[in-house]
Amino acid sequence: MLSRVAETIFWLARYMERTNGMLQVLRTNYIASQDEEEEFPWRPYLQLYSQLKPEEMEVMEKSSRQVLKHLLFDKINGGSAYYNIVQSRENARSIQDHITKEVWQCLNDYYHFIHEPEVLTQVVSGDPVSAMDMLIRYCILYNGTVNTTMTRDEGFIYLNIGKCLEKAIKTTDILRLKLAEMNIDRQQSGEAPTLRYLLYSLYGFELFVKRFKELEIFKRLQD
Repeated sequence: MLSRVAETIFWLARYMERTNGMLQVLRTNYIASQDEEEEFPWRPYLQLYSQLKPEEMEVMEKSSRQVLKHLLFDKINGGSAYYNIVQSRENARSIQDHITKEVWQCLNDYYHFIHEPEVLTQVVSGDPVSAMDMLIRYCILYNGTVNTTMTRDEGFIYLNIGKCLEKAIKTTDILRLKLAEMNIDRQQSGEAPTLRYLLYSLYGFELFVKRFKELEIFKRLQD
């Protein structure tokens, strides 16, 4: 495989994993912002996913919907979900001989979906959670399509390398932000809302609950 092709596949996977992680983080934080009596701290996420100047952030962070609009749909923002999806599709278009037609179709559908005016309208004046759920479904569909249709060749290996690397970076970034929010206190309750939202952001809350429930059952059986 040519190094150019390998790099394109690698970045295709990174862009898609970045989109998936970003959508889950924004979805979780928007829900958290509805529970906050005071203004929700969006600035760390604007710093992570955009290149706005401090004075621009100060204005935008006051509105959760404007933050979502910028981070999801801003065509100029190189960290937006829109940008990542467009780049994923462009990368896939240039290496169609190395991916299956089903993967290409999935990415192409995703590209056209995020251009739908109804999705933007839903975020700005409707239910942002439902809009983000629809976007997340395309990421899940993409992952399933890759695992189902791609042969286990070099292309598949580079896809997984890109995916795993981006997931590691995403996990590190979210841990850093959430732990800073929690202000790391050893005496803090394990039921702290920030910890719960951290697990939701990393798709780990359900697994966490099931795991500790299983351990509790196991301990009771031993007793």
